[in-house]
Amino acid sequence: MKVETGKGEISLAALWGIWSVSALTSLPGLAVSPILDKISHIFPSSSQIDVQLLTSLPSLMIIPFVLITGHITEKVGYFKTLACGLWVFMISGVLYLLCTDMWQLIVVSALLGVGAGIIIPLSTSLISRFFIGDYRTQQFGYSSAITNITLVLATALTGYLAEVEWKLPFVVYLFPIFSIVLLPFIRRADSGRVIEEHNRVSVSKGIDYGKLIQYMLYYFIVTYLTVIVSFNLPYLMGEYGFDSGTSGLMISLFFLAIMLPGFFLPSILRFMSGKVERSSLLMIMVGLLVIYLFKSLLSIALGCVVMGVGYGIVQPYLYDRVSSVASSQRVTFALALLMSVNYVAILVSPFVIDNVQEFMHVSSQRFAFGFNVVISILSLIAMLIRRVIIYKNHKEYS
Repeated sequence: MKVETGKGEISLAALWGIWSVSALTSLPGLAVSPILDKISHIFPSSSQIDVQLLTSLPSLMIIPFVLITGHITEKVGYFKTLACGLWVFMISGVLYLLCTDMWQLIVVSALLGVGAGIIIPLSTSLISRFFIGDYRTQQFGYSSAITNITLVLATALTGYLAEVEWKLPFVVYLFPIFSIVLLPFIRRADSGRVIEEHNRVSVSKGIDYGKLIQYMLYYFIVTYLTVIVSFNLPYLMGEYGFDSGTSGLMISLFFLAIMLPGFFLPSILRFMSGKVERSSLLMIMVGLLVIYLFKSLLSIALGCVVMGVGYGIVQPYLYDRVSSVASSQRVTFALALLMSVNYVAILVSPFVIDNVQEFMHVSSQRFAFGFNVVISILSLIAMLIRRVIIYKNHKEYS
């Protein structure tokens, strides 16, 4: 069976390979979460800093290697770099299962971040490499959906495995074996594809950095606004009297809502007709506001769904737009720059919230959501002002 790409066809096995690489991007750090409460018992001598390193080190390593990968790919070759990332990721999974000391877990966590940092930009640029036009937009939607389905299923799996044996959650880091097996099919499809420049940027120019910076800034803002669901919602719901199982259900609902738009992305983008960024930001703002104002489980669920759908639309949309402002030779680097701000936003969010909360002497968990409501309103106003200025300048030159 063959799959249409917009400039030819690829095998179904090659498409599965592309999807399998996309699925891996949701896994870093996932296996550690269900055993965090057990770490002090498993390793009595471990400190709070050790635990923080275990959770944050993969993300810290991902950021520089996401950026480095764009350059490495241009020098070494696309598929050699991808294969290297997949093997490093999988070897990390094997080493996790062999660890017996806390320092070993920390070192392997750094290695996992290296592998993930190599894979993450390549997983997105794989789609740009093979697909164009509406086919590319649709595949970015599918990729986003697959990533979030994997996140939900893997979270449930690691939680179950942690109850059996504390090391078992690390088996999810062995999943790259599927991508490694399917990599030859992707290579074969790549050797037969038609090389064409379908972007609006000339090859000599490479990247339209003006537009890329705009997309990066917007991606940072929406990621910063929505990551609060993972970091702060459990504490807020605990403050409201809900148990951890209910808060976990709400977070799963949030990720399922992110997943859904991916299946219908081209139709959604046509319906929004050039208002994707404003509409998505408005949805995120409304979701935050609902969670901030109302304490019922139904309102929290509604807020999570609205925020998730808004983010689920704009994330693959941004990948598609950045693919259009870079030449085929520089698209991996452009996507690497875009994706790096996602991890920066995830890292800085808790620190910003904690510091502002401490400065204002506020202890309620509602503050984090109220603060992000203000940020979203200011961002939306800035976008509207910019839109008015562009419209006035256009009229003057017309």
